[in-house]
Amino acid sequence: MRRVDERLDQTFAALANTTRREILARLAEGAATVNELAEPFNMSLPAISKHIKVLEHAGLITRGQRAQYRPCTLDAAPLQEVSNWTEQYRHIWEASFDRMDDYINQLKNKEKDNE
Repeated sequence: MRRVDERLDQTFAALANTTRREILARLAEGAATVNELAEPFNMSLPAISKHIKVLEHAGLITRGQRAQYRPCTLDAAPLQEVSNWTEQYRHIWEASFDRMDDYINQLKNKEKDNE
């Protein structure tokens, strides 16, 4: 279990940054080079490379090695682990939404009674 927790820590740390989430969103469309990933950002290539290294360390992306062409690709396995972890809390969210729905219905009924 400890290894899973460490992977989740790395994944959440990587996802905590907007730039890295945007890089992942771009890679969800397909493989891209570092230069292609850097295009929409107003930052240096070394800065983008640091973000990519964090994503690689978390296992969220892999880099190919075909001569000089080293495209980055998304590896969704860590995201599945996040999904599995959050799923255990679904019943809490649903219960909360159910209570809120009940409350809203109560307010609507009071409003109808006051008309």
